[in-house]
Amino acid sequence: MVKFLHCADLHLDSPFVSKQHLSPSILKDVENSAYESFKNIVDVALREGVDFVLISGDLFDQRNRTLKAEIFLKEEFERLRKEQIFVYIVHGNHDPLSERITSEWPDNVTVFSNNVETYQAITKTGEHVHIHGFSYETLSSYENKIDDYSLNEDRQVVHIGMLHGTYSKSGVSDRYTEFRIEDLNKKLYHYWALGHIHKREQLSDLPEIHYPGNIQGRHFKEQGEKGCLIVEGDHVKLETRFVPTQFIRFESATIDITDITQQGIYETIQAFKQSVRGLGRSFYRLQLNVPGDERIDYQTLEQVKAMIVDFEENEQHFVMIDTLDVNYTELETHSIRREFSDELLQQDDIYESALSDLYMNPKASKYLDHYMKHDREALIERAEAMIQAELKGAENR
Repeated sequence: MVKFLHCADLHLDSPFVSKQHLSPSILKDVENSAYESFKNIVDVALREGVDFVLISGDLFDQRNRTLKAEIFLKEEFERLRKEQIFVYIVHGNHDPLSERITSEWPDNVTVFSNNVETYQAITKTGEHVHIHGFSYETLSSYENKIDDYSLNEDRQVVHIGMLHGTYSKSGVSDRYTEFRIEDLNKKLYHYWALGHIHKREQLSDLPEIHYPGNIQGRHFKEQGEKGCLIVEGDHVKLETRFVPTQFIRFESATIDITDITQQGIYETIQAFKQSVRGLGRSFYRLQLNVPGDERIDYQTLEQVKAMIVDFEENEQHFVMIDTLDVNYTELETHSIRREFSDELLQQDDIYESALSDLYMNPKASKYLDHYMKHDREALIERAEAMIQAELKGAENR
């Protein structure tokens, strides 16, 4: 049996430029979130008693790499070394080998070179595992070396491929070491430990091919739980399970609200925050569903936003509302079209009276078709669309 942990895309010291408006305590949590998530990953590895840890690229974040990040990783690798857990690393496009690492890793850490290499790991039960991979040499290179991976000629031994690259059918723009499932299948490996794509995804179950996603979301394009995969089994079958380790979550949610007074809105949002606070620190994009015809005053909404932000200043597990949007649920169902019966639409005198001012204007009338040519129902629908657009624009101002 073999048991290992697979993670990727740590992006330590990745900037959070858009969060500079936060209070110092919350901003500090945001800036340390990737560090805290990796600490949790090491805790998982120790608790699970894995044989080794695989990190499939982008430990750092290009030019934002700091000595602090290197020292932090060294300390975490030391924690693993004390329990005889080995670490295997391939570097990706964000942390290529050409960007020099000043720290020396502990002797339980193996870093793949820019050529495809194979290392042999031995599990706690004495079984052999072959791990194949390579690191990116430079930031700008497109290093497709899949053909250089050796073929598995012994199916009784677990073979693992590490690869920081792009699945050919993914929709991302940054495409490095692009591959097809067929390319990986030809190697006859038991598991492919991928990196580069920040969304968790299983590409195949025979063999097991996985992106674990990044370990910590950084914005609302990276919503949901983030963490690592625990993989366990033998050359016949490997089982994977996801373990969340994120320090902060980015989420979207919708809540219904009936009391649109300032107090009512505030209490409804506070109740929602309390319901999710036990899930940990988080940022939410919140939509309020409001029934009826009454609208929320712009100043009221701004005051509520300020109040709910102030409330989080001293909360250990903060729930920050990043944006607050209002959706009037009956805006479309209460259509003004209902106000016009078919009989009313057919009354020419009323129709002519409604358009008389427009057609009597010499500057406008010369650009208009004869009013009897217009579809009266279409005119009403167009007017309603303009009203709705204006209302939504007012809400967002």
